[in-house]
Amino acid sequence: MKLSTYLFFPGNCEEAFKHYEKVLGGKITAMMTHEGTPAEAHTPPEWQKKILHACIEVEGQMLMASDAPPERSSGPMQSVAVSVNVPTVDEAERIFKALSDGAKINMPMEETFWSPRFGMLTDRFGTHWMVGTDMPVEVADCGVTTAEVA
Repeated sequence: MKLSTYLFFPGNCEEAFKHYEKVLGGKITAMMTHEGTPAEAHTPPEWQKKILHACIEVEGQMLMASDAPPERSSGPMQSVAVSVNVPTVDEAERIFKALSDGAKINMPMEETFWSPRFGMLTDRFGTHWMVGTDMPVEVADCGVTTAEVA
C-alpha cells in the first residue's frame, strides 16, 4: 500500500509545484492541463490552462495536486500538513528556509523533544508544512526509536 498526499490549489498549482520541485529536490513527472483532455469540454475557458493533475516524485514518494475552480473548491487547505523528515539538521533548515519565503511561520525551526530541528509553516501557496530532522536516538518519554516507528 502507498499513501500519497493530494493538494488542491486555487489556480497556482503549476507555480507551487515548480517551487516544490526545486525545494524538495524532486522531479515533476506529470503536469497536465485541462486543455486537450476530455475534461476540457466541462471546464470554463479561463481554466483551460490550469492544472488538471500534477505529480512530483521525491525519493520514490509522490505528492500530487491540481487546481480546483472556486465552484469545486472546499476552500483553503486546512487541517492537513505535508510532513517532511530528513536525516540532517542542515537539510531541514534549508527546506524550511526555502518554503518560508512569503509564508506564515506557525512554529519556528527549533529543537524539540522528538527532533533536533522541527518547524511548521503555511507557505505562500496555502500548503501547511511540518519540516523535521529524524532523531536516531530514543525519543524522550516514548522509549521508541525512529527505526522502530518506521
